[in-house]
Amino acid sequence: MLEEEILYVLALQRVKGIGDINAKKLISHCGNAKNVLNEKKQILEKINGIGAFTIRHLFDKKNLIEAEKELKYLQKNKVEINYFLDENYPNKLKHCIDAPILLFRKGNIKFENQPIISIVGTRKITSYGRIFCEKLIEDLKEYNPIIVSGFAYGVDICAHKAAFKNNMQTIGVIAHGFEEMYPKSHLKYVNQVCENGGFITDFWHNDKLIRENFLKRNRIVAGLSEATIIIESAEKGGSLVTADIANSYNRDVFAVPGRTTDNFSKGCNDLIKRNKAAILNSAQDLIEMLNWQLKDEEPKLIQKQLFVDLDETEQLIYDFLFENGKELLDIIAINCEMPIQKTTSILFSMEMKGVVKPLPGKLFEAI
Repeated sequence: MLEEEILYVLALQRVKGIGDINAKKLISHCGNAKNVLNEKKQILEKINGIGAFTIRHLFDKKNLIEAEKELKYLQKNKVEINYFLDENYPNKLKHCIDAPILLFRKGNIKFENQPIISIVGTRKITSYGRIFCEKLIEDLKEYNPIIVSGFAYGVDICAHKAAFKNNMQTIGVIAHGFEEMYPKSHLKYVNQVCENGGFITDFWHNDKLIRENFLKRNRIVAGLSEATIIIESAEKGGSLVTADIANSYNRDVFAVPGRTTDNFSKGCNDLIKRNKAAILNSAQDLIEMLNWQLKDEEPKLIQKQLFVDLDETEQLIYDFLFENGKELLDIIAINCEMPIQKTTSILFSMEMKGVVKPLPGKLFEAI
């Protein structure tokens, strides 16, 4: 990406009231960020979903001045910049509608040919959660996934440390700029993260940590990976928000079950109960659900049962899933013109016949 275009994208990113979704709309319509900032106001107002209110701060010259300062910082400190239209932008995140137009990276992150999973949970991790987290990552070592988390207290830092211990790449997604690091007590782990992966943020270098930033950070945590794992969570918490975001992206979500009397298992148990997450008892559950294979393993072919008798409604659902891939229960019901309850019953029957497979987040796919 050319330096001039980076400058204009930074300026667009700084415009008040224009988030990542609208920024992408404007860039798509105009061809690039420079054209957006040089386009006539009347034309931009006519873009679907934009309007005069959205672009009221677009032509403020301060945005370009601030962008020039930020670009100098990024270049001086050798921060890698990933633009959402570039090839080096994380592939899975690219498919999320609200993914950042720019990502800033430090360290030695290498996304090529490695599965990516996100591990999150309570900041008040118990011994049960810690032991499970460490064992899970150790048991996944031979598959060499990248471990993503938020570099916070509790489950996050436990996941990062377990990745160090097993010589696995790990990524800390932070909710502020690179000029500070939260929490301060984790400064001692910064070099290890950079050596074994790195840090990612969409905040400018001097953006301070505020409460709202955690929610923005969570969309990157969920979007980077093919699966999000909740180790422990109370009834409410940021990790449950991350699970909801992952579900909205149609990504796999797993939760570690616990005793009903344990406060920090209530959130996980509820995710499982509401079919918002698959139960995770061991690394093997994850490996099987994600269909991971070692490089020297022969691909495992899933053999559909031959000569299975499907009635008319079952065949209708099967044909829809075969053509469209993974789909939500509600979408299946709408497209097949059936009530939800009837669709659920038919899908269960088809699961017993071995022709469909249920997935986390009320998703189903044909086998």
